[in-house]
Amino acid sequence: MSPVLRPLRKREDMPEFVRAALEERGLREQYDARPPYQRNDYLMWINHAKQEATKQKRLGQMLEELEDGYVYMRMDWNR
Repeated sequence: MSPVLRPLRKREDMPEFVRAALEERGLREQYDARPPYQRNDYLMWINHAKQEATKQKRLGQMLEELEDGYVYMRMDWNR
């Protein structure tokens, strides 16, 4: 019997302001097309910011990267 693999990190919840921003910019499909680890990394990065201004800045970067389609955390990424 093979062992059950468990994620190393907790799965992050998507805050309503992130959901709204994705819908407003028409980027939900691009977000959902990313691998689960990227979606979780983005949410963890945004959720763990202490200041609201930092959360908004990180959200803006995520949205720009989703629009570009070939960037993940300021690194080149090719599906």
